Amino acid sequence: MHWGLFITALLPIIWLIFSLGVLKMAGSKACTIGLVLTILLAIFIFKMPIIDSLTAALEGAVMGIWPIVYIIIAAVFTYNLTTASGSMTTIRQGLSGITSDKRLLVLIIAWGFGGFLEAIAGFGTAVAIPASILIAFGVNPILSATICLIANTTPTAFGAIGLPVTTLAQISGLDVLHLSYLVTIQLLPLIVIIPFVMVALIGGGVKAIREVWAPTLAAGLAFGVPQIFVARFLGAELPAIIGSIVCIIVTVWFARRYERRHPSAQKAAVETPSVNNFVLAAMPFILVFVFVMLASPLVPPLNHFLTGIKSALTIYTGAGANPYVFNWVSTPGTLIILATIIGGLVQKMKLGQIFKILGKTAVQMVQTLITVCAIVALAKVMGYSGMIATIAATLVGLLGAFYPVVAPLIGALGTFVTGSDTSANVLFGNLQRQAAVALHDSTYWVVAANAVGATAGKMISPQSIAVASAATNLQGQEGEILKQSMKYFLGYLVVICIWIFVSGLFIHALHI
Repeated sequence: MHWGLFITALLPIIWLIFSLGVLKMAGSKACTIGLVLTILLAIFIFKMPIIDSLTAALEGAVMGIWPIVYIIIAAVFTYNLTTASGSMTTIRQGLSGITSDKRLLVLIIAWGFGGFLEAIAGFGTAVAIPASILIAFGVNPILSATICLIANTTPTAFGAIGLPVTTLAQISGLDVLHLSYLVTIQLLPLIVIIPFVMVALIGGGVKAIREVWAPTLAAGLAFGVPQIFVARFLGAELPAIIGSIVCIIVTVWFARRYERRHPSAQKAAVETPSVNNFVLAAMPFILVFVFVMLASPLVPPLNHFLTGIKSALTIYTGAGANPYVFNWVSTPGTLIILATIIGGLVQKMKLGQIFKILGKTAVQMVQTLITVCAIVALAKVMGYSGMIATIAATLVGLLGAFYPVVAPLIGALGTFVTGSDTSANVLFGNLQRQAAVALHDSTYWVVAANAVGATAGKMISPQSIAVASAATNLQGQEGEILKQSMKYFLGYLVVICIWIFVSGLFIHALHI
């Protein structure tokens, strides 16, 4: 065990923690400096040829642009267009007018609708929009922020059309279908538990669950169970979308039954749109869902045709280089943009207006582009130079068979530092794979644990806290929001670590 090399290999990660967590440096600046530091360490300490280190970084930057940032721009474009057209207001009204019971409201708005927003767009929308709706119903702002932060955990694993898991599969060289399936298995207990926590919070204690335990349980199962089947057969793009839609449908059905049984309950004073208006408002999201479904393995002829439209280019010049594949049409980014443009036209928006929104969205994402490209490039250099292998070997030597207990903690650290489940997977995905190989453990199970652990870090990441404080008009009270969220974050982590370790013993025995 070479402690000097281990500490040196950790320096880029330590820098990211220090610069983002302590210095509060902008992500674009911190990650760019981290990339330069990593390249220098790779060249001078790990003896990586200069050209190899530069082409490794270039491969990472290219991957950052296509497909990661491309999908991010597409997802945020959909949200921006529906906001600009007024459709988001109609969608809010439609969801808000279903019930006056706040326990059911948090299940529909923060859990179901928030999960859908995360699945389609991500990047704070799943916290900002539900939190503002809950406040309109008289929910305490701190409580609203806390509930939405708790809700925006498990859906992030498959957020932005499955981007975190598809990226994790690319980084670790694993099959995305099987990896997606195991991520949903690991998430299931948490998906069932979280709605109960939310209802207890909004109702002022565990007793609040008693009257609504059935819809609360249904909200969790309706989200989690469909995810498993979708991931098993279709991959990473659709689990959170279908799970959240089924969850909303089931929870709304329970809510309407509850309203009929309690006729004295006051209906929310919200102008409810007609079904036609609601469908028209949701058209961009509906078309995104349809397009992604049609391009999935569910329709083999179309899937094979679209995935065949691709180019390959070898970028990295070192040993073990594989051609980088550009999927031009089958990538969710292209499908989302096409669906959103058509959806905007159906809503009678002008083409010029639609493209103006797309252009503004692209400009809005410049800092994100720099951050993502730098962090993916950093991870690629760490992987190719042997830094990740050094860290993995040392951790395995220290922890042995107990390493899987720590695997989710590493993922959580990644999201806390970067604010992104995708970035956490880029940063540590390959480390988890190499650690699992060294342990002769289930590679897929350990790598999946990184994605699941990363969902925990989302709850307390500075970026998420900032979004929550802005949405609830609590700027300056970020510390209070963090304090309220921290205990749920710790409980979430404990459940993850125990569940993944114990169930992982059976997974390993079954060679899954």
